[in-house]
Amino acid sequence: MAVRVEEEVKSLVNFLGLPAYKVTTHGDLKVPQLQTSNGRTLMGLATISKFLAKSSPSNGAKLLGISPEEHAEIAQWLEYRVTVVNRSVEKKDVQAMLKELNSYLLDKVYFLGFHLSLADLVIYHGLHPVMCQLNFYEKQQYQNVSRWFDQVQHYPGVQQHLPKVVFVRNSLYTSFDH
Repeated sequence: MAVRVEEEVKSLVNFLGLPAYKVTTHGDLKVPQLQTSNGRTLMGLATISKFLAKSSPSNGAKLLGISPEEHAEIAQWLEYRVTVVNRSVEKKDVQAMLKELNSYLLDKVYFLGFHLSLADLVIYHGLHPVMCQLNFYEKQQYQNVSRWFDQVQHYPGVQQHLPKVVFVRNSLYTSFDH
């Protein structure tokens, strides 16, 4: 149930309020390609994501961070998405990745602390298929990742075409003790 990278890029375009771009994939690894309005072709999820954020007149700049440290952190998480999240296919790799992310998110609302960034959007889309596969018990094991994921999926405009991932199981009671 992998998120198609073309759909992910189109979701980012929509979230940023940009006009539609031609998005395709290249090669066996399905590397995303985006054709710019002047005919140039950009390749790679990190490159395309940064280009789109910089092109957004509304909120793209704040998604890229303010300080040089934030710029570097975002670049780090975009690289993590491509090198770790995309390559975590085996159950043991997925568990190791979730454990690492759970530890990192222990004291953070978002990846850069207290505001949504491009890193959150890109990691969210990469983790969506993983989170869909987890049962309630597994989601509880990674409560920081689950909290973060739920926060991001409820951010206006983020979820779009993706199915909502449910984190709470409601118990129904037929009688009440007073």
